[in-house]
Amino acid sequence: MTAAGSPTETVTDMMDPARGRALQVALGLAPTIEAGTPLPPFFHQVHFWEPQPPVALGRDGHPRVGGLVPDLGLPRRMWAGGDLSFHAPLLAGVPAEKRARCTSVTRKTGRSGPLAFVSLLHEIRQEGRLRVEERQDLVYREDPDPAAPAPVPPEARTDEAEAVEETFDSTLLFRYSALTFNGHRIHYDADYARTVEGYAGLVVHGPLLAQRLMLMAAGQGGLARFRFRATAPVISGERVSFCRSGTALWVRGADGRLCMQAEAA
Repeated sequence: MTAAGSPTETVTDMMDPARGRALQVALGLAPTIEAGTPLPPFFHQVHFWEPQPPVALGRDGHPRVGGLVPDLGLPRRMWAGGDLSFHAPLLAGVPAEKRARCTSVTRKTGRSGPLAFVSLLHEIRQEGRLRVEERQDLVYREDPDPAAPAPVPPEARTDEAEAVEETFDSTLLFRYSALTFNGHRIHYDADYARTVEGYAGLVVHGPLLAQRLMLMAAGQGGLARFRFRATAPVISGERVSFCRSGTALWVRGADGRLCMQAEAA
């Protein structure tokens, strides 16, 4: 169903260049961002914080649902994918406004039980111009059943023209959580990730994987649009490959599974 009449949230940000430099350093890049510098694609993730007091948080560390995201009675939240249009670069040190609204809510029943798919639309404006449109696709589901068989992820392609291997340690996960003000406990609380949400360990942020793919795509001559979908979690400490073939990009696990697929334009 569509989310007609859903609330709209507006957040402003000064786009502090220091945050952009901190993300560059965390990703192993040279800290080059200064006031007026065009931000790399997706770096707006470290801006537009919306801090909430502890009483307004859910068990997972995220803000409680019931506002922009309706309460669907499903406790586990996952970032399933997104679709971004980059109309013009965002500039560091220049005030910007982000307007967000819920555009659709869909309920389904999968092999693991009931699911809810939520789409959020974010529009970011700077100097009176729409610069970035981002659709975020979220999935809400029940707690895992320990007796249920583990889902089988799809196999990844092996015909890449370029591949870069990387391992994500807990320090990078902590720093990325801090820079994006993401309190989701699956990224820093290993006991919670294992015993409550059923993961094998700390989970690498989906947006962090997408960020790596976007930087790979942008290195081939700019980026106007980027669509991505997560298909399997990546666990801290495992080695994965970031792959590209033409406009197609994907993340492949060491076991050959497809963790994320994307398309760049």
